[in-house]
Amino acid sequence: MESSNNNTNPRRSEDIALDLLKFVASHANLGSKTPSSTGFGLPSSPKPEDQVSQIFELYARCRKAVESPVLGAPATDVPVKK
Repeated sequence: MESSNNNTNPRRSEDIALDLLKFVASHANLGSKTPSSTGFGLPSSPKPEDQVSQIFELYARCRKAVESPVLGAPATDVPVKK
């Protein structure tokens, strides 16, 4: 029986950014209706439209972080001279 989680196919950057968004949002209580337990949250609960805007902005930032080149990493699209 073959596993559907095959590691030979590379993951798309959109999928990685979505996983990063889920991780950051869950740890930052983004989208939750309860106030932040750290005391740094806003005193009033944000409107749903504001929460959606924050999530879209965070996703864009996650995509940018995932798609940006890593400093010191070799470029994969540059041919190597022999």
